[in-house]
Amino acid sequence: MALTVVATALGVTALPADAAPVAAAQSTACPTGWGSGAKTRTAGTTTPVTNVRTGRHACYDRMVIDIPGAGRSHLGYSVRYVKHLYQDGSGRLIRVGGGAVLEVRVTAPSYDPDTGAPTYPAKAGRPLPGVDLTGYRTFRDARFAGSFEGDTQLGLGVRARLPFRVLRVDGHVIIDVAHNWTGAR
Repeated sequence: MALTVVATALGVTALPADAAPVAAAQSTACPTGWGSGAKTRTAGTTTPVTNVRTGRHACYDRMVIDIPGAGRSHLGYSVRYVKHLYQDGSGRLIRVGGGAVLEVRVTAPSYDPDTGAPTYPAKAGRPLPGVDLTGYRTFRDARFAGSFEGDTQLGLGVRARLPFRVLRVDGHVIIDVAHNWTGAR
């Protein structure tokens, strides 16, 4: 019997190939209690950001900021809802689509601290390179605001002000935004 691997909020499950993955996803109990208040962790690294990527899950949409080589204890961040996203340093308004905007800051540059050469090929005010949000339930837009004095700033447009969480894993800052408030799909 062939197996299909289905990713759930709780892990990876093997199902027969003819099983309906949608049914498995619909029965997934979605986490609750994340809240929509600001989440911060004070720490910092000079290890630069190299990539930003996104993924869809049964209960939430996920953004991952890659900072390879940075240990978990050195990954600092500030993630909060803002009315408008303003670029650090210049104060320039960065327009971000969606019903609500999350300002995402990681305390890591997106440039080589020795040479100043970019390590992440993004341009201020433009969509994040390689990030296509077509088909996402919650994410609507993702913009690069800049990297200033060792912090990298992004704007994440979401459909509404929804609960979110921030996780740290060696080399990665992860932002999950729930599809809804109740925990039910």
